[in-house]
Amino acid sequence: MSAQNCTATTKLNTGATIPQLGFGTWRSTEEDGYNAVLAALKDGYRHIDSAAVYGNEAAVGRAIRDSKVPREELFVTTKLWNTQHREPAKALDQSLARLGLDYVDLYLIHWPLPLKTERIKDDNLFSIPTKDDGKPDVDSEWDYIKTWHLMQELPASGKTKAVGVSNCSVAQLQSLINHKDNKIVPACNQVEVHPLLPQNEMYDFCKENNIVMEAYSPLGSQGSPVADEPAIKEIAKKYNVDAAQVLISWGVERGYVILPKSVTPSRIKSNFQTVKLSADDVAAINKIHKEKGETRINDPEWFQF
Repeated sequence: MSAQNCTATTKLNTGATIPQLGFGTWRSTEEDGYNAVLAALKDGYRHIDSAAVYGNEAAVGRAIRDSKVPREELFVTTKLWNTQHREPAKALDQSLARLGLDYVDLYLIHWPLPLKTERIKDDNLFSIPTKDDGKPDVDSEWDYIKTWHLMQELPASGKTKAVGVSNCSVAQLQSLINHKDNKIVPACNQVEVHPLLPQNEMYDFCKENNIVMEAYSPLGSQGSPVADEPAIKEIAKKYNVDAAQVLISWGVERGYVILPKSVTPSRIKSNFQTVKLSADDVAAINKIHKEKGETRINDPEWFQF
């Protein structure tokens, strides 16, 4: 069975359709980001995931325009950075200006951690301002739930079709949903997910609450360390595909959104191709974290507050 381009989709709680396989742009520099997104769109991707803090929204927008793919065929996500939690409407306007778009399909709170702006250096909003002790300068008079109450008003503006969160725990999501001022359930929660961190509790919670889980670092982040797992290699050999394709196929099989990233044209192309895994293969991959222990790869020290 040969790998095929992935056309799987799922539904947001807004009723909108979202392609299950998207293209991540984290760590893609301006020119690399432009070339990578252009290649991805040429290869058939229709879901592009960006963020203000990535510093590449302008490049992403330029690639979208130069691709000539009609805007209505694309699903574009960007994210609110920690220093702009008090003004998401303004931040969204700024992101749209950089992207050169009239709207995005999804706007996310990047981290549930509002930061103060007084210590920002050189007016760089997309940084992590720290106190004298080196710890993040947390805005203790604000919180992500207040941010959400502002975020949930944004779809009415037409500048984003849906809003959601990223890097939230189950407890944080529960607190947000149960808050007296909450009007809408987040459309999604974007978190690190791969066989060494399957996020089973989050997976179940999202299903129960009609939230789409999105997986960043589905290959285990830089260097794709999860691809070296023997079980993954064995399954890849069975299907005559590469390990990354097995990992992406596993996520698609589980039913959530997968966001692999690359700046290598051949890898961008192959990452868009998946295979139908057997139930035994899925079970084998599901066991990896039980044998090796759960491992979180993207766990920034600044978030430990």
